[in-house]
Amino acid sequence: HRERRFHSHQGASLGGGRKRGAHHHAIGASRGGRTTKIHALTDDFGRPVAFALTPGNVHDLTGARAVLDIVRPRRRLLADRAYDARSLRDWLEERGAQAVIPPNPTRKHPHAYNKRAYRARNLIERMFCRLKDFRRVATRYDKLARNFLSAVLIAAATIWWCN
Repeated sequence: HRERRFHSHQGASLGGGRKRGAHHHAIGASRGGRTTKIHALTDDFGRPVAFALTPGNVHDLTGARAVLDIVRPRRRLLADRAYDARSLRDWLEERGAQAVIPPNPTRKHPHAYNKRAYRARNLIERMFCRLKDFRRVATRYDKLARNFLSAVLIAAATIWWCN
């Protein structure tokens, strides 16, 4: 048995590879550094309805499931290619909602989607642009996920009120 520390009271262990608790606080390593993804649902007017946070290195479907557990889509779900998965499409179909998601370009057999309805996806992009107008949301100074999410919710309430 070999000790990794020089002194018995030196501090945290030298191994581990990541800061402890980072994943728990929705912080993950991605191409751009340590980031957090905000997943959101909006109504037909582009007003934010539900949010979920995931670390930057977690697949988007994880965030989709977290948001859809909060609020179920009524008629259809418009999403970008990152959410293209058979499991999500089946889940939406079981609940009577239409998936308006373009196919991933790597698919051998791309599925059809409503291109006319997909044009309305700019509403969520505009909502994210308004959300990022708030410096606290755009830069994520908060270490704790709950504090960052509360800043996102305050910004969302302001967007809802001013929209």
